Amino acid sequence: MNKIGHFGGETMRILLVEDNEAIIMGVEFLLSQEGYDPETARSMSQAENFLEQKDYDLVLLDIGLPDGDGFRLCSRVRKKYRIPVIFLTAREEEADVVRGLDLGAEDYVVKPFRNRELISRIRAVLRRNGKGYSTLRCGDIVLNAETGKVKRGSAEIPLTRLEYKILYSMMSYPGRLFTRDEILADIWDISGNFVNDNTLSVTMKRLREKLGDSDARMIRTVRGMGYRMEP
Repeated sequence: MNKIGHFGGETMRILLVEDNEAIIMGVEFLLSQEGYDPETARSMSQAENFLEQKDYDLVLLDIGLPDGDGFRLCSRVRKKYRIPVIFLTAREEEADVVRGLDLGAEDYVVKPFRNRELISRIRAVLRRNGKGYSTLRCGDIVLNAETGKVKRGSAEIPLTRLEYKILYSMMSYPGRLFTRDEILADIWDISGNFVNDNTLSVTMKRLREKLGDSDARMIRTVRGMGYRMEP
């Protein structure tokens, strides 16, 4: 089974732009555990040097940097490199969030953050930017990420947007336990869509019915924890 940080056999490289040593240690460890290749720049100038020398799949960016602010760096990254950016900052004012998203950032995460939520946000951004698997299979279920279609044999299975997002995540990592909190964080996005716990239960029930999995042999419920897609 591929770890989350792998795409097409290659490890995805993430640039963390941050000057707080405690946060650097925590985020680097978290990213490494998930299979990503993290690298840290402790200033705006160092980040720009790294970006000139290497290719990155994503930038995690603080706003307050020793030699400037992350807003300016975000604008440069989006214009020059077209690399997705997630702000990772303690600044939670609405004006800052709006400014960051208007500059082209894919997401805005406020410190302190929950580890699983951050990983879910990273995964969502990478998927939106083509860093995912194009065709997924589980038994006779086939998901084509390029067309957005799900089939069982030759028959197409019509899914809602939420059902599709959940199925894509679970089919990407068969055998991996997805907690309910993790799924909820993954299907919440920056456009403001939010799914509560009860809606998730109903969505999972309908998804199983559409997949012909009413006996829950394909999508297993791990009682008190979450769900697992059987490989």
